[in-house]
Amino acid sequence: RLLSFPDPPPQLRGLRRRLLGYRRSDGVELSATLTLPAEPSAKRLPLLLWTYPIEHNEVATAAQVRSAPGRFLRLTPRSPEVLASCGYAVLTDVAMPVVGDPETVNDSFVAQIVDSAAAAIRAAAESGHADPERAGIGGHSYGAYTATSLLAHSRLFRAGIAESGAYNRTLTPFGFQGERRHLWDAPEAYVALSPFLHADRIDAPLLLIHGELDENPGTHPMQSERLFHALLGLGKTARLVMLPGEGHGYAARESVLHVLAEWLAWLDGWVKG
Repeated sequence: RLLSFPDPPPQLRGLRRRLLGYRRSDGVELSATLTLPAEPSAKRLPLLLWTYPIEHNEVATAAQVRSAPGRFLRLTPRSPEVLASCGYAVLTDVAMPVVGDPETVNDSFVAQIVDSAAAAIRAAAESGHADPERAGIGGHSYGAYTATSLLAHSRLFRAGIAESGAYNRTLTPFGFQGERRHLWDAPEAYVALSPFLHADRIDAPLLLIHGELDENPGTHPMQSERLFHALLGLGKTARLVMLPGEGHGYAARESVLHVLAEWLAWLDGWVKG
């Protein structure tokens, strides 16, 4: 042997993973990867669901399995799965399809993501590992927008984490993600799809994180700042973390470690209980 490199995070090597297959109420087949701590627990674990929805024209494509738990576990410092080492059951690759005509699919966006999230929590609970009464939701960019929308339109989660998202769709008036209509074509849809305009319905504590130099035109840092101010003005529980020198993704070691510390403190305080 010429070289010998020690495993830098040996505590992550034994994390257990399993593929969950389940169905939401409209019959669409879904899947997700459940990551668990290395040591089995006799008690149900608090649950973190990390989301990023995808639009589909047909149910058949929406039902495709995206998870592959048989692959080697490869984690980055900001992979939500690392929280499994802190006593959480973590759902990633969560299928959250929004199915319909590409021209109007977002008219049912809220109903479909709520249905998908409820089905995912139910599947994690039925696996015997997760506590459905202690669930948190998180996401980055469009996932952050989705997480915030779920907090505004459901009571499935105790708390949320939203990174570098857009929350007021009137500030992205010429479309976003898969939305093909502009604001003046479908003003009602833009209002319905803006969690900022439904901030009074967000009761769960929300952690907002954003890079101060976010270069993505759809996720200007003002989006997080304005939602934070709205939540404070409404007497809600929220925290805003602005990362100096960071863009849409976070690269500096100090920023990554800060984000991980914020995740864990927020979830331990509001979800784990």
